Amino acid sequence: MPTFRDLLAAAKAQIIEVDTATAAGQIAGGYVVLDVREPDEFEQGALPAVVHIPRGHLEAQVETRIIDKATPVVVYCAGGVRSAFAAKTMQELGYATVVSMAGGFGKWKDEGRAWSTPVALTAEQRNRYQRHITLPEVGVAGQAKLLASKVLLLGAGGLGSPAALYLAAAGVGTIGIVDMDEVDASNLQRQILHNIDRIGDRKVDSAKKTLTMLNPDVNVVTYDTRLAASNIMDIIAGYDVIVDGADNFPSRYLLNDASVKLGIPVVHGSIFRFEGMVSVFHPLRGPTYRDMVPEPPPADMAPSCAEAGVLGVLPGIVGSIQALETIKLLLDLGDSLAGRILAIDTTEMSFRTFNLRVDPKNLVTYENRERIQVRDLEGACAPWMH
Repeated sequence: MPTFRDLLAAAKAQIIEVDTATAAGQIAGGYVVLDVREPDEFEQGALPAVVHIPRGHLEAQVETRIIDKATPVVVYCAGGVRSAFAAKTMQELGYATVVSMAGGFGKWKDEGRAWSTPVALTAEQRNRYQRHITLPEVGVAGQAKLLASKVLLLGAGGLGSPAALYLAAAGVGTIGIVDMDEVDASNLQRQILHNIDRIGDRKVDSAKKTLTMLNPDVNVVTYDTRLAASNIMDIIAGYDVIVDGADNFPSRYLLNDASVKLGIPVVHGSIFRFEGMVSVFHPLRGPTYRDMVPEPPPADMAPSCAEAGVLGVLPGIVGSIQALETIKLLLDLGDSLAGRILAIDTTEMSFRTFNLRVDPKNLVTYENRERIQVRDLEGACAPWMH
């Protein structure tokens, strides 16, 4: 019967083993780094930007974490034993270029090479966000980034409700909510943050109760006030992303000018009867709201949902897409809707995307931020430059 030493020798005979200096060069050249130590070892320190899969879970997880088998990989453990077996296993799974780092993390650290203490989640958080952590595009680092993020929702109504629920469930650490209304029975057809027991309550208080019960990790900050030029800069400062669920043009222009001045991206959503629209207005990356709608239309041309009606499930669709775009911005994941408009028609169930370009006549830009004056919109578009 072969001994452990025999199995290790056989594994090393079938793989490529490199020293730490060679591994460092390969990593600098684009090799993916795979750490196969146990979680308690990993939490004490690891190489930067690693994929962590404990050796006992390698066979089951590696193909979902390192999808392209042509990707070159450096595998390491504490001393070079488990990484040798891991490299052999990956070769058997069809990975083309896999090397094991001799000496492992211990030697790497002793030589004074770069390492860091990984972000740690509690056992409860690992369980709660397990489906996120399993995604290689999110992982523990991405989930920790969500927990450290701050998102402000303008409105706790039809759009704000689904957006807030999904952002809280995703673990966005701070969610601010601006709304000065109270819960009415007519809201319950679409505003799923609230319930019949909360009729007459302030919407921000009802929203905070719901979100806190959904996820105690989330700090819900409430602003029971109307946004105005006098308070908007203080309210939105410090937030990473703003989710726009406003239902009137004055609020949208006010938010646009303030967010452009501070360089904060806005995930815009709007609904009308059976149709919805979503876009991302990122002052640093592309067009903003004034590029799409340079001037507000006359009041009689912009009926409210109360006047025109809205299918109750429609804001659920649009608000959920807003939450998705927000998470993508927070994680710098995929292609956002910056520079694009997603138009939804639920009567024919069509999703169409249109390009949105910067209007050269629009002077409300991040480059001009020092000259922007944030003013309340009254009647015609108010002057904003000095």
